[in-house]
Amino acid sequence: MKTVVINGTNHKGSTEHIARIIAEKIGGEITEFFLPKDFGEFCLGCTNCFMKSEDSCPHFNKLEPLTQAMDEADVIILASPVYVYHASGAMKAFLDHYGYQWMAHRPKACMFKKQAVCVTTAAGAGMKSTIKDMSDSLFFWGVAKQYQLGPAIAATNWDKVSDKKKAVIEKKSTAIAKKIQRKAGKVKPGFKTKAFFFLMHLLERNGWNQADVTYWHEKGWTEHKRPWKQ
Repeated sequence: MKTVVINGTNHKGSTEHIARIIAEKIGGEITEFFLPKDFGEFCLGCTNCFMKSEDSCPHFNKLEPLTQAMDEADVIILASPVYVYHASGAMKAFLDHYGYQWMAHRPKACMFKKQAVCVTTAAGAGMKSTIKDMSDSLFFWGVAKQYQLGPAIAATNWDKVSDKKKAVIEKKSTAIAKKIQRKAGKVKPGFKTKAFFFLMHLLERNGWNQADVTYWHEKGWTEHKRPWKQ
């Protein structure tokens, strides 16, 4: 199993610690990135990725190592602490660069066979909205199965987290890792993902963006082929 962890900050705090715990429990090869150290560019809104191709993005070469790691991974872990009730700006900027691979445009077949985990922490609140910031992208990429872990840790760093809370985190992270291991190699997208894909399959038969239409036709997805079966 290959796991890639994308951390929404350079700081190795509680969120990174929990993401690492989950990755190690899953086992196998782990690749870890830190934002903005490993990628810190903001989307320019040029629409090149949508209208032409993803490699026409001005930041394509900088982003490629992270893209390749996610494409090759069996499990993607997105981890960001709560920043004013949302994911960090670095995480948002990173995810903004993948709008072209949403199901409404040119999703990658490999995503429909992956599992993913969204991890966040806060001293108090904001975990739900922060997880949604990351979870939305994973869903629209077509990722087959998602898990979430977002504890309120009542602390500003891992050393200050109480033993009781650490025990709960340990238990939940173990449960997530075991589920991922059981589904390894045989995970399939759920009804919601398939239903949204079906809607896009109808729209892309004669869509407005030629780059997307050509892509869907070449994949055979406007007919009977499906990415989770390829």
